[in-house]
Amino acid sequence: MKKYLILVLLLTFSLPNFAKDGYELWLDYRPIENSIMRSEADRLFSGIFFFGKNPTYEAIQKELQLAAPKMTGKAPIFSNERLNQTQVWLGTREELAQVFGLQDQVTIRNLGEDGYWMGPVVFQGKTYFTIVGNRPVGVLYGVFEWLKSLQNGSFDLNKVKMESPKIQLRMLNHWDNLDRTVERGYAGFSIWDWHRLPGYIDPRYINYARANASIGINAVSLTNVNANARILTTDFMKKAKVLADIFRPYGIKVFLTARFSAPIEIGGLKTADPLDPEVIAFWKKKTDEMYQHIPDFGGYLVKANSEGQPGPHEYQRTHAEGANMLADALALHGGVLIWRAFVYSHEIDEDRHKQANLEFVPLDGKFRENVIIQVKNGAIDFQPREPFHPLFGAVKQTNLGVEFQITQEYLGQATQLVFLSPMWEEVLRSKTFRPTPTSTVAGIVDGSDSGQKLTLMAGVSNIGTDRNWTGHLFGQANWYAFGRLAWDPYLSSEQIAEEWTKLTFGQNPENLVKIKEIMLNSHEAAVNYMTPLGLHHIMGWDHHYGPGPWVTGGRADWTALYYHRADSLGIGFDRTFTGSKALEQYAPEIIQAWSDSKQIPEKYLLWFHHLPWDYTMKSGKTLWEEIGLHYDRGVKSARKMKRTWESLNGAIDPEQFSHVSQLLGIQVQEAEWWRNACLLYFQSISKKPFPSEIEQPEGDLEYYKSLRFPTAPGIRPRW
Repeated sequence: MKKYLILVLLLTFSLPNFAKDGYELWLDYRPIENSIMRSEADRLFSGIFFFGKNPTYEAIQKELQLAAPKMTGKAPIFSNERLNQTQVWLGTREELAQVFGLQDQVTIRNLGEDGYWMGPVVFQGKTYFTIVGNRPVGVLYGVFEWLKSLQNGSFDLNKVKMESPKIQLRMLNHWDNLDRTVERGYAGFSIWDWHRLPGYIDPRYINYARANASIGINAVSLTNVNANARILTTDFMKKAKVLADIFRPYGIKVFLTARFSAPIEIGGLKTADPLDPEVIAFWKKKTDEMYQHIPDFGGYLVKANSEGQPGPHEYQRTHAEGANMLADALALHGGVLIWRAFVYSHEIDEDRHKQANLEFVPLDGKFRENVIIQVKNGAIDFQPREPFHPLFGAVKQTNLGVEFQITQEYLGQATQLVFLSPMWEEVLRSKTFRPTPTSTVAGIVDGSDSGQKLTLMAGVSNIGTDRNWTGHLFGQANWYAFGRLAWDPYLSSEQIAEEWTKLTFGQNPENLVKIKEIMLNSHEAAVNYMTPLGLHHIMGWDHHYGPGPWVTGGRADWTALYYHRADSLGIGFDRTFTGSKALEQYAPEIIQAWSDSKQIPEKYLLWFHHLPWDYTMKSGKTLWEEIGLHYDRGVKSARKMKRTWESLNGAIDPEQFSHVSQLLGIQVQEAEWWRNACLLYFQSISKKPFPSEIEQPEGDLEYYKSLRFPTAPGIRPRW
């Protein structure tokens, strides 16, 4: 037995020290490969001076203590005197006022609360590498940028860099339930251990805050938008306070989801009417109590009158009246009310695509200044590809924020590698033609086109208790990409992919080319083998795992047939003037171009047009043939992704390689499943032969229709 134990210990400690399980995310802090840069970093780490003391500076010091030994092999040295043996200065603009001239101070001040200035400063004949912010959190962001530049090899001691976020609220929305299940979560359970809070602080909370701060995320909504009123009770306020205290040094504010019926459920009232004096008093008292526990509480996020959630319509009140009542309670403390525009009803005989605009456009200008309407990137529901939501550009006097879904509810969940940045970039760069001919979604969201005072980008979190946080290692890239785009919505997906790849896998040029190729092609591949040419919402019912173009029964707008409308004559949803007229919610320039099936980008074709199976595409092939080619192309792209990844065997960490390799194997199988099931189903309607140039779909349609997935994650089990 003794010999066995010794052998186990020897094996344990002789394992390669580079094995990685993903827990450290992009903050792995690998050794600096360039010897000159490593020497420079070692010198800088040998003398760091803070121009003040506060919890954020303490967080910075801990980060440097973690990073420096990994990057250079030596611990950092912190100086008590700013001149003697000091190499790096860290502080706010006010703390370094005597160092900078008036013009430089103006430049830094104009960077705003979260901006930073980084570069060399000459003082009394000596040059100091200096990171300055208007607040300590700006210094924190600058330090993370400095460490990133050392990791990816771009650091230049003599170069000045100034940055500030273009969007004020850069928020993660957790759809986490109080029982620790996560709606549309595919990476384990909720990281919030409400049972052991407030007494026990899981170290993961701190690492979560570090990761978010490193990419500029400054707000988190802790709970599901399908809200539970208990989160607003005193007991849960005490628990949320602990998280807020942990996050505060990292510049992160806590938001909570407010259930509109809370006055009834936890307040003992008989109504939740937003104009009722007792209801108004309830929310004022509850909000006052919240700020007693969390002085910098961010505000409430509300889902109302959507998918069964309570709201003001039950009292014949408008969304504006409901939102303003809550906003008034928050305004006394400087808080923000975020009201989701995701509202639709099967009782309304209108295309679901139209319903948000029908609700909110007539209310333009009626919301309080501290209200933000949170709008999904598209009008349906986080589909693999959607045209941008028509609310962007349709209102002039209302703050609009954009909501993306980082968790892959409709994009393969955690078994598929789908880099989402290209999809988000496509939306952000879309021209709205309103309020100006050059306006884009990004310009509306960041206020540069819309002129709005409050700006927001929200992302539905993909984080859970899995050791690597996101279930799929490449899910981390989507978390990272969201933060980077929330900071600067004009960044390119290629730049973001390169940053994340270098931080995660190192700087080997050949590896970088291959991994970037996989990432940048992955979204188009998934669209092709799932929902090509504007098809949408044809996933399995409820769990949304796998194909389900045959799904029918119950609410029409929760069925696949409602969206693809395939019949013997053709396929697609007519949203032009001959159909639902949803296209008329866009600017005239878009209406004119997209009303014509020959002018509309083919990626949106079946979103807006119902066309014959024999319709001639730009390629000269029929619509039916082109659908088949897209599905086949998607499968072949997935196979190519796997082959490319397999060529990295031995070139990257074996644990990372094995993890992704296994999941890519599943992804190829699922791509084939999607292609086979969808083409067999659509052929049963079109009665057309499969194109000869594609790999012929295998299997039996009835077999695919019979598949059931009672253990699919992302929803509470019903078995």
